[in-house]
Amino acid sequence: MSKLPEIQITVFSDYICPFCYVGHHRLMRLKDEYDLKINWCFLEIHPENSAKGDPVTDLDYSSDFWDELMRNLKQVAKEENIPLAEHTFTTNSKDSLLLSEASKQLGREIFYLLHEKIFTAFFVDKKNIGDRNILRDIAKDCGIDNNVIDAAWSEPGYQQQLLENFNHARKHKIKSVPSFVFGERILTGVVDEAIMRKAAAELVKKTD
Repeated sequence: MSKLPEIQITVFSDYICPFCYVGHHRLMRLKDEYDLKINWCFLEIHPENSAKGDPVTDLDYSSDFWDELMRNLKQVAKEENIPLAEHTFTTNSKDSLLLSEASKQLGREIFYLLHEKIFTAFFVDKKNIGDRNILRDIAKDCGIDNNVIDAAWSEPGYQQQLLENFNHARKHKIKSVPSFVFGERILTGVVDEAIMRKAAAELVKKTD
């Protein structure tokens, strides 16, 4: 079997962003053609959110804008067969981001298992991923020890990594998530899979 071409991508994302969830699914489909090496840079998009959870009506969007946003989201999810529950509440994402940063030390398999379970917990199972008890259960279900979980929320190095992610985004002049960096090309928002594949193919050509 021939070896798939390797491509290195940076993704700026947050677990409470529905379009990051959709973008994750689309990006993962590129694994049929490429060996994806992804630098996940997590950004906290709503630090003002309560970890107890808030109704989406509390977000600073007009009802018309939000309704149109959700209609588009539901249509995309339906067309691509991506599971998605009614998006009725939001929460604080910081602890989930810190947990994912800490899980990177455990290897790619554990990281992606946790990564996908956090997305699923929020957007499919409607669990509050701002709740540390829920996050702890998710992490333990991935085989992550309590010492790693506790370190994620107590060691300053992981907080520093989120700050570095923010500065990295500013360097690329990225102001929103999801954003996908393919070499010098930056794709932002609800990006079609075909556009991702084109960017990947162009990146392979440049690196050959």
